Amino acid sequence: MTNSIITFSRALADPTRWRIIRLVLDDALCVCELAAILEMPQSSVSSHVQVIRRAGLLESEKCEKWTYFRINPHHQPLIRTLESFFAASDNSLHHQDTIRASQRLAQRAESCCPGPKSLLS
Repeated sequence: MTNSIITFSRALADPTRWRIIRLVLDDALCVCELAAILEMPQSSVSSHVQVIRRAGLLESEKCEKWTYFRINPHHQPLIRTLESFFAASDNSLHHQDTIRASQRLAQRAESCCPGPKSLLS
């Protein structure tokens, strides 16, 4: 975790990372779930998650071989403020991500991911 404004800003400054941040604001998701929602390779998603993690934005829970990520509660008010301030600029893409996330979470019981235990919404 870092307190550097540059590292923190860098985590927010990429469109894919911003999508990930918005997805894990309310729900803890693993990399394979994020990859399915974003329709990206897991390796790319994992690289983005590590940038966000190094900035101190994420809390995590290891569950079997999966690690689930969610925005650290300390940062949630700031992220929600930024989200509402900039909502109009990327609302369509966020809407699509939200739909895919709901569909993916509905399949969690039948998927390979067992789901988090302590990071439940």
